[in-house]
Amino acid sequence: MTGFLSSTAPVCPPELIERARAKGPARVAIARAGAPLPMAAAHQATEAGVMQPIFVGEADAIRAEADALGWDISGFRLVEAEGEADAGDKAARLTGAGEADALMKGHLHTDVFMKAALNKEAGLRTGERLVHIFHISPPDGGRAIMVCDAALNVAPDMTTRQAGVRAVAALGAALGLERPKIAVLSATETPIPSMPSSEEARELADWAKDEGIAADVSGPLALDLILSPEAVAVKGMQDDPVAGRADAVMVPDIVSGNALFKALVYLGGGCAGGVVVGAKAPILLTSRADPPAARLASAALAALLKDG
Repeated sequence: MTGFLSSTAPVCPPELIERARAKGPARVAIARAGAPLPMAAAHQATEAGVMQPIFVGEADAIRAEADALGWDISGFRLVEAEGEADAGDKAARLTGAGEADALMKGHLHTDVFMKAALNKEAGLRTGERLVHIFHISPPDGGRAIMVCDAALNVAPDMTTRQAGVRAVAALGAALGLERPKIAVLSATETPIPSMPSSEEARELADWAKDEGIAADVSGPLALDLILSPEAVAVKGMQDDPVAGRADAVMVPDIVSGNALFKALVYLGGGCAGGVVVGAKAPILLTSRADPPAARLASAALAALLKDG
């Protein structure tokens, strides 16, 4: 094992749970819930007061997993479904009909889950671009940072990235940030034609200013200028409102975003809750590799973003 890997177990920040609990638990439709990981996540989030689960899937498997946890789920709604496609479809339709505040991936493949969520008949599509946002908090309880989009859009166009800025600003407000500071990632702080992401970053920052987005958006910024006040001082960029104190990073593509998110988690010991926004309700794309703290953080984000 490389010495760069962190051995620190991620911790879901208590302040995130407290803020979500104050908003009230989200009714979460869990597509194909009858497996150890989604049931454990639902149990933990329910105990934390941020989730009211709606179990969708094979009833016998769901009850067996609950029994294994010593969890009495008789007071929660259970919707019978057979197989991945049926569970995804029924969970998405429940959410689209307003019977759930959020949709969560359980024991089914991501492509099956997203196909169900994106089906127009499910009622979740709004005409907005869907974007994924990670909320990553450090293990020492310091300042968290959001990353958009590291999990959904492979090569987002400018319209999608603009939707991402709006979504990050909205999540920042839900997290209590008066005016989120959003950095647009490239490998330089100066736009140059040979690096298209740098010119696109400046275009996105200028658009946000012209649109009056309720956030400070700056770009292009390299990662050192996003994270390090010392680097900002050395390079004389103290007047930049975002450099060295970013609340969020907009990435140019999924490769850079995925690498950044996994570096913060695997090298920095961060806790990464994630949520897809732009649909009628938040969508939780949990992964088999997600530790319990990250699953709990994702549920808390869904509670913060639910309507009402």
